[in-house]
Amino acid sequence: MNPTATKLIDVCEQLLCEIDSIDELTARRLATRAGTTPSSVSYHFGSQEQLVIATAERVYKRLNAERLSQLNAAAQHASPNPPALEDIIAALIGPSVRWSLEPGSRYPVLSHFTAMAQRGGNPELYRHVIEGIEHHRVFMPYFRLLAPWLSEAEIGWRMSCALGIRSQVTRSRLRNEVLTNHTIDFSNAGEVIDHIVAVVAPMFRKPA
Repeated sequence: MNPTATKLIDVCEQLLCEIDSIDELTARRLATRAGTTPSSVSYHFGSQEQLVIATAERVYKRLNAERLSQLNAAAQHASPNPPALEDIIAALIGPSVRWSLEPGSRYPVLSHFTAMAQRGGNPELYRHVIEGIEHHRVFMPYFRLLAPWLSEAEIGWRMSCALGIRSQVTRSRLRNEVLTNHTIDFSNAGEVIDHIVAVVAPMFRKPA
């Protein structure tokens, strides 16, 4: 990638972590921080919107790399036996929960990207990022191994439900605190992940 384009993505990532609203991001602000001209945003990316998408895609890749690293670590630790069901689920939902709670993480980039996608006029621009599932498919063989009575579609549905629970937890902290009578410490990522895993794991266990 062109050095200027890379610099613009770096700056866009920094600014998305600093601002409160996506409306605060402007081509002029990006260019000033990157030491270039506002027109360079359109020249290298086509639009500011596409620059944000490219930035979010890079951050998503880092998040997914952490997710797969945790999955591989669980598999290696348990070898030659299958990894524990709880460890697989923790790898699937844990990194994003941890990012959402850790000060200084790049999670705001993903939050602003989601907000922009929800109000964007061209869903096709976002589809390859939002609907990308190849990193999720990596988990399926492990779930099939531990829950052979479930079809691939049934496992996919349960994974989707697990990711939905994760999303609600990461986006609605105040509501979650009220609903749980403040019995869960939502500043403690490990505790939150353990509670989600405890809810999700029975979905993959064989019915009595």
